[in-house]
Amino acid sequence: MQEIHDERFERHGVRLLLKRDDLIHTTIPWDTDLLGPVDLYPPGNKWRKLAPNLRAAVAGGHRELVTFGGAYSNHLRATAAAGRLLGLGTVGVVRGDELAARPLNDSLARCAADGMRLHFVPRADYRRKAEPAVLARLLEDAGAASAYAVPEGGSNALALGGCAALGRELRGVSDIVAVACGTGGTLAGLAAGLAPGQRALGVPVLAGGFLGGEIRSLQRQAFGGPAGDWSLAEGFDHGGYARVPAALEAFAAGFEERHGVPVERIYVAKLLWALAELAERGAFPRGGAVTAVVTGRP
Repeated sequence: MQEIHDERFERHGVRLLLKRDDLIHTTIPWDTDLLGPVDLYPPGNKWRKLAPNLRAAVAGGHRELVTFGGAYSNHLRATAAAGRLLGLGTVGVVRGDELAARPLNDSLARCAADGMRLHFVPRADYRRKAEPAVLARLLEDAGAASAYAVPEGGSNALALGGCAALGRELRGVSDIVAVACGTGGTLAGLAAGLAPGQRALGVPVLAGGFLGGEIRSLQRQAFGGPAGDWSLAEGFDHGGYARVPAALEAFAAGFEERHGVPVERIYVAKLLWALAELAERGAFPRGGAVTAVVTGRP
């Protein structure tokens, strides 16, 4: 935990705390029985969501993982790294078959360097991957029909259990715990782990207003029904996923300069921007505290 003294919050009587999940590293024995000594593994919420799925894959005797993501997916990189460390093969089903003919960007190049086999699919097919017949065809085409499948973003019932641990760690720390949301799994688990009287606040990094239904569905799968008090702060996507306009870049760079905290642009910058804006609007009670979960590093 790290307290940040920032006048954009303090002038409204609000304390800002950071939960530095970006600092999870091998010096912390999170799951040495599973991984053993390793040089690097995915920090933050990707670790929390992947660890239960990795445990299930290993216990089930699987030798390969398959998962899904876009060209800049943190989840794809995390899965590729975890597969390398566990000695498991990995397959990444990537949105956009037009990317197959282009040079790999830095994110996908990192996946490939960690041994992930990339399979690019048409965007129309990717959008329909929740349909059983389409999913089966995508996995067959990727040569991964028998692999252990982890959903996009790592968000499934097992993952929510990992994220509920984050909520339990933050019980009693502040009235509101906020996190940036892509697929909603971290928020869904976080809310379930918090104590009564605490509220989880999600800041979607994609536009569309679809996330509430996804979170409710995930909680039904994991916990049998609604769990915890949560809400969404829409309208802070800054034009869509992976969009970092000049104003957001300036905000993130300024936060780094003021506080010496590295700010990941796709998720964390949008979270901190939203919290500063909400504080300005008087959305948080004076004398209270807000905890922002730093889910990853730049």
